[in-house]
Amino acid sequence: MRTLLPLLLGLLFMATQLHAKQSELDEILQPLAVTDDIYYFKGSLEARSYENFSLNNNLGFIVTDEGVVLIDSGASYQSGPLIAEAIATVTDQPVRWVINTGSQDHRWMGNGYFVEQGAEVIALARTVATQRQYAESHLQRSAGILKERLEGTAAVHAAKPIEAYHHRMTIGGIEMALIYAGDAHFPGDAMLWLPEQEVIFSGDVVYVDRIVGIHPWSDIRGIHASFAKLESLAPRHIVPGHGYLCDLEKARAEAGDYYDFILEGVSAAVEDFIDISEAVDMLGDAPQFAHLRHFEQWHRLNINRVYLQLEAE
Repeated sequence: MRTLLPLLLGLLFMATQLHAKQSELDEILQPLAVTDDIYYFKGSLEARSYENFSLNNNLGFIVTDEGVVLIDSGASYQSGPLIAEAIATVTDQPVRWVINTGSQDHRWMGNGYFVEQGAEVIALARTVATQRQYAESHLQRSAGILKERLEGTAAVHAAKPIEAYHHRMTIGGIEMALIYAGDAHFPGDAMLWLPEQEVIFSGDVVYVDRIVGIHPWSDIRGIHASFAKLESLAPRHIVPGHGYLCDLEKARAEAGDYYDFILEGVSAAVEDFIDISEAVDMLGDAPQFAHLRHFEQWHRLNINRVYLQLEAE
């Protein structure tokens, strides 16, 4: 009995961990109402993982009389049916359109599944160009995370990319606009605006509850300008790229103010010929943002990358 006890405890621990991980995915795929017929899936605030199917970003969907409009399609072919099943808990309507707001894997690598089911993919040409540029590297990275859960995944793009910067359309009787967000978090980022409902799917222009990561290819001026564009629309409901549904006040406090802080602080440091290490130390203490998830991991790195970007201008 003494020999069996540690084994039994170990099995119990493993079962508890497995249940917790399954519960995380169940929570992610719980449709959350924004307004009538508009929903979102809140992705994990943590990193991509095998357990969360790399769904650490927000997705959304709109139910119309003519079918469902899905906003971003997940990170793989195999996450497609899981998303479709979750949508089916709300409506019997099929997914007929998929709108891509970005080029990171978890925003479009699920396109293939929905195209097979008969959906049309809609995306700006600038978004598709970046998808093509990063597709192979994103697939290679995802293979190490998702393993067999990446099977069937391929780079499937919008058949007719939209060249406009601001594309108005009516889908299922709902007016909407796909708005180019500049080379923000990733080149070719976009936002989806529903003026009658006062709802915006911000893509990666807005992060709340966790801090944005600024990459070497991110454009601090672009994301700063894109937030100002979003703010000018005065949305009532913001579905951020990451974090919980929010209003403009929270988006301003946790995203807009952060872009101001980084851009203004680093610009001043570069103009005053303050070296990069001193600038990082000078701006590294930002208690107004320290509550955001992953602040310690990203904030000082963000300062460093913005400094190098502005210095090179």
